[in-house]
Amino acid sequence: MTKDVSTEEDQTEAARRRARGEFVRGVSGFRHAIGDPDFPAEPGRYHLFVALNCPWCHRVTLARAVLGLQDSVTLDVAFPNRTGEDDPAGPNLWEFAPRRVASLTGAPLPECTTETGTGDSLRLAKEIYRREGSDEQSLPVLYDKIAGRIVNNESAEILRMLDTHAEALGSTAQDRPALMPEDPGQQAAIAALNERIYVTINNGAYKAGFSSDQGVYAKAFAAYFETLGALEELLSDGRAFLTGGTFTEADLRLFPTLYRHDPVYYLRMKLNGAHILDYQNLWRWLCRVHALDGVAGAGSLVHCRQGYFGRSWNTVVPLGPMVPMPYPDAYAHPELARQGPGGRT
Repeated sequence: MTKDVSTEEDQTEAARRRARGEFVRGVSGFRHAIGDPDFPAEPGRYHLFVALNCPWCHRVTLARAVLGLQDSVTLDVAFPNRTGEDDPAGPNLWEFAPRRVASLTGAPLPECTTETGTGDSLRLAKEIYRREGSDEQSLPVLYDKIAGRIVNNESAEILRMLDTHAEALGSTAQDRPALMPEDPGQQAAIAALNERIYVTINNGAYKAGFSSDQGVYAKAFAAYFETLGALEELLSDGRAFLTGGTFTEADLRLFPTLYRHDPVYYLRMKLNGAHILDYQNLWRWLCRVHALDGVAGAGSLVHCRQGYFGRSWNTVVPLGPMVPMPYPDAYAHPELARQGPGGRT
C-alpha cells in the first residue's frame, strides 16, 4: 500500500514546537496492512477498537458503514472520557467501560462495550498494545482476531485498506462506493483535497483548539476558515460531493470535523468564526452525507459532547445549540442553510 502523505504530521522539532504551545500530533507505530502475507483479507477476521468522540476513529467507523462491513468487521467502543487521576492504572487512558456513567446523560452510554476483540475482556486499550511490547495507547486500532495482533493504528491507512479489500472482507453493501476510484484524475483530485483537509481542517481544528500560543492559534484559525471558504466555492457549481457526483474518500475525511463543528468545535476548539450553517453549500453537503446509508449510525454527538467537554477544566457539558434546532436533528434539514460569511445560493 503506497504511503499517503496526509496520514501524519511533520515531526520536525516536535518537542520545541510543543514547548512553545503548538499541538503536534504523534506518529502511529503499527503500519501493517490487510493483504500482507500475515494478514489475509477474510470475512470475520478483523476487529476495530474505537471511541466515537474521536474524529480519527470516526473516519474508520464511517468507512466500515458505507462499505457494508458492519457484519464482517466487529467493533468495540470505548467510553468517551479517559481514565482519571484516581484510576489505579493512571490517568488519560482509553477504557472499555459500558457501565460508566456519562455526566451529560446521567446514565451509561448504550454504544459503549466491553473489550471483545482479544477474547480476554481487557479494560484498557493500553493493555492491547502492551501485549506487543508497545507503549502506545491511541485509538483506532485494527486488530487481527486470529493472529492476536495489532495490524494498524493509523486511521487513514485503515479506511484505505477497508475500501481496497471490502469485497474480500465480506461487504454486504449493494451500492458500495469506491472511496478511491481507479481514474488517475480523480485520484489526484482526492489526494490534493485530502492533503489540504488534513492540514487545515482535521488537524487544523486541534491546532487551534489545543494551542497555548495566541499566534499559533490565530494561524490555525485563519487556515481553517480559509479552507471552508474554498470548499464552499468548490461546491457552488452544484456538484453533490467534493470531486463530483460520487462520494469519495475526500468527503469521508472532511465529514467528521464538519459534523462536530457547530455543536462542539465552535466552542471547544475556539473556531467561532462562523457555523457550518452559514455556508449554504457546505451545510447542504453535510446534510447530504449524513443521509447516506450507515452514516448517521457511525457517529454520536452525545459521545462527542461528553468526550470533548468532559475533559475540560470543570467537566460541565453544554446542552446546546438548540437554535434553529438540536443537533444531529438539524442534519436532516438542508433548508436551514443561512446566508453568512461563506453563504452562496
